[in-house]
Amino acid sequence: MFTTVLMIEKPLVPADVEMVTTLHGDEQVSFVVLMQPRGDQDRLLRAVDDVALGHLETATRENDVPEGQDAFPPAERALAHSLEALRQTGAQAVGEVVESHPLDVLTRVVEQTKADEVIVLTAPHFVEEFFHRDWTSRARHKVGVPVLKLFAEQD
Repeated sequence: MFTTVLMIEKPLVPADVEMVTTLHGDEQVSFVVLMQPRGDQDRLLRAVDDVALGHLETATRENDVPEGQDAFPPAERALAHSLEALRQTGAQAVGEVVESHPLDVLTRVVEQTKADEVIVLTAPHFVEEFFHRDWTSRARHKVGVPVLKLFAEQD
């Protein structure tokens, strides 16, 4: 069985589920999902990303989205939804909400599960990607298995 650690930042939608569950054809895949809650990140960077994507209305609502400790209940619901969506395809899926430094958690999970790969499923983060400070770029130097970046379906 192929083991994939799937790092997400929002609930999986059907297109995301189809994309990650069909990457390896008919091979059985087991998922370990790491849900990254919205941290106390720089709102300006997120707003720049929103503007770059043409999501001007989203950029004006950045202050309305829970961050820090307030982000954990929505993250737990997103994780539960995502695990159920993966299981409905016949895949095995377990997961956790990331409560400490994401790269440390990712490294620990990859080692513990002897994962074959990491998939970071995220919205585009142009500023962080340009400077190679996004999770995918940083994980490639840390986890010791292939790291694939996929863009999540956007609303």
